[in-house]
Amino acid sequence: MTETGTLRLPPRIHVGFGVRHQLPVIVGEHGTRVFAVVDPFLARSPDFVTIVDALRAGGSEVAVYTDVLPELPVDSLTEAGGVATAFAPDVVLAYGGGSALDAAKLIAVLVAHGGVLSDYYGENNVPGPILPIVAVPTTAGTGSEVTPVAVISDPDREMKIGVSSHHLIPVAAVVDPELTIGAPPSVTAYAGVDALVHALESFTAADLPLDWETQLPVFTGQNLFVQHLALEAIRRIAPNLPRAVADGTDREARAEVAYGSLLAGMCFGPSGTHLSHAVQYPVGAITKTPHGLGTGLMIPYVLQACVPLIPERLAAIGAALGGTETDIRSAAQDAVDRVAELCRTIGIPTSLAEIGVRADQLPRIAELTLQSKRLVDISPIGSDPELIDTILQAAHAGDRSALRADTDAR
Repeated sequence: MTETGTLRLPPRIHVGFGVRHQLPVIVGEHGTRVFAVVDPFLARSPDFVTIVDALRAGGSEVAVYTDVLPELPVDSLTEAGGVATAFAPDVVLAYGGGSALDAAKLIAVLVAHGGVLSDYYGENNVPGPILPIVAVPTTAGTGSEVTPVAVISDPDREMKIGVSSHHLIPVAAVVDPELTIGAPPSVTAYAGVDALVHALESFTAADLPLDWETQLPVFTGQNLFVQHLALEAIRRIAPNLPRAVADGTDREARAEVAYGSLLAGMCFGPSGTHLSHAVQYPVGAITKTPHGLGTGLMIPYVLQACVPLIPERLAAIGAALGGTETDIRSAAQDAVDRVAELCRTIGIPTSLAEIGVRADQLPRIAELTLQSKRLVDISPIGSDPELIDTILQAAHAGDRSALRADTDAR
């Protein structure tokens, strides 16, 4: 066997309806002083109130922190770290969407190691273990409950910044689809398509050279485990996400998408994501649009550019999406078309122009994309400036035909 595999996961993962009731036991294993980081609109929700009441009934002291801002401005997290440090928690309970979960990770870093967040930007810069985190997602999308990364906004930078370290992986992930019921259609769509992109980009990641005698990068590219988990994530998410968007009370669809999102997080945690995410960081900063909207918008264009490079992998994706083409190149193209159609069905915009990107901003977006070297290197496209420019031009026009002609010629 020449392929290698890596998994870095929480020691404890629960998924399914009702698993949230295990939280008092799980949290209690890590101490009695609980710093709960929760999205502000969820702080008074019956499910969260019930969880906090159960923790307190079991003897825990719980501080509830709700000042979680969208896109996580770095100054807000510095303040949150100070509040948490003053409370001196034993364990952090992260409850909500991706912002709440990422905020909890970064707060746990600051409590454990102090300093400023910029000390930890990039990969492998967290010097040691952090406070234990029990992660409870209420959206099906980010996968943050099982991943080693948190993303923040820094006004001194033109795009979002990641903190990546295996120390950020929570000690437990509790994924209860019941908590996703009632999420608005747009939240469901943007989170769900981001989960799909995690699976797609993990499965299409490049084979990176690894030196097993030194510290590994956090994201290691193509992965023996991911080859199986990613396709299962795609099979779970793709047919059920439109159902969950159309009817937020569809319990079966909610459960399937939540499980698929968990699998997708398990994939990209060790493998990494690539070009859709690299483009989204500057695009999101310019347009102030949700992360999942940006990655979902870009993924058809990124995959289109991959057709001549990894047709066999795309053909496997096509089969997972229900395709029946037998010719490899045709099957690869069919996969891209199916992904694009799914994105349209759930309301993802089809062009960068549609979300406010101007043509004269594309060169700067390309420049910033290439600065995300970690992500670009994981892409099978690599750091080809000309091809990245072609992808951006096609995405701005909302037309894959020029990109398809370009890739057909290769």
